[in-house]
Amino acid sequence: MLFTLIFQGNLNELQPVHGEDRQYSCDECGESFSQQVILRAHQRIHTGERPFCSGVCSKSFSQQNHLKNHQRIHTGKKLFCCDVCKKSFTDQKSLKRHQRIHSGEKPFCCGVCSKSFSQEGNLKQHQRIHTGERPFCCGVCSKSFSRQSHLKQHQRIHSGEKPFCCDECGESFSQQVILRAHQHVHTGEWPFCCGVCSKSFSGQSNLKAHQRIHSGEKPFCCDVCKKSFSHQSHLKKHQRIHSGEKPFFCDVCKKSFSVQSNLKAHQRIHSGEKPFCCDVCKKSFRQQNHLKRHKRIHVDVCSKS
Repeated sequence: MLFTLIFQGNLNELQPVHGEDRQYSCDECGESFSQQVILRAHQRIHTGERPFCSGVCSKSFSQQNHLKNHQRIHTGKKLFCCDVCKKSFTDQKSLKRHQRIHSGEKPFCCGVCSKSFSQEGNLKQHQRIHTGERPFCCGVCSKSFSRQSHLKQHQRIHSGEKPFCCDECGESFSQQVILRAHQHVHTGEWPFCCGVCSKSFSGQSNLKAHQRIHSGEKPFCCDVCKKSFSHQSHLKKHQRIHSGEKPFFCDVCKKSFSVQSNLKAHQRIHSGEKPFCCDVCKKSFRQQNHLKRHKRIHVDVCSKS
């Protein structure tokens, strides 16, 4: 049985046609077609030619139907509607992807652990767990990540960007999850309670971290020296001892630090800020350990008298 491409601008749709002559052959790969127009569209795969250009944003495409799909971004036209929830989409591919939410279909399966996914992109992301691939690299410190979202999150360390803002007090945060935890300060909500000491927390992750105080569990282990930690953030901080990574940069003198708290302490040299004040003589200091050392003067004076 011969197969020919039914050309509606889409080279991926095949339909069997009995006994049809395929006289137009591609010089590059040898694939043959029944119509010259289909061959020309196919050849753009090899040449990289993109003759169909958007008049709005100048983005170009190899196939006319891809241009039509793209143009709906500008027009806002959404022709493809979900028959379950009536949500509409600009292209059929997006609709099919959405429909898997309702059907529960997960056609993309991992060949290593057999875990399945509703979207091909999620499968590719998952497979990096097995391969160890980290294709997203930071241009500042060269640290690499398996997900682009993790890279963007990391880059805010260098840029200082805090795009998530609290509506109540205006304080901003680098991560949405931190903003959500902060918002409990205003609502007073602490729904997660420790069964041992009855201490309550605004987030479940905070409760889990707290419970390790009681259990003594240290699940985060350094693969270099095997030292273990109760918090993942403590492990990350520790690993910089081995890697020599210093991702926290002073924007005044460009000096770098492995720990953010050290950067903050250093920045007070430039700002002149001295937030730690002695309650006896009112002398103030840039660092808390300097205040503690100073307080011994008063203790020694009292003990001598």
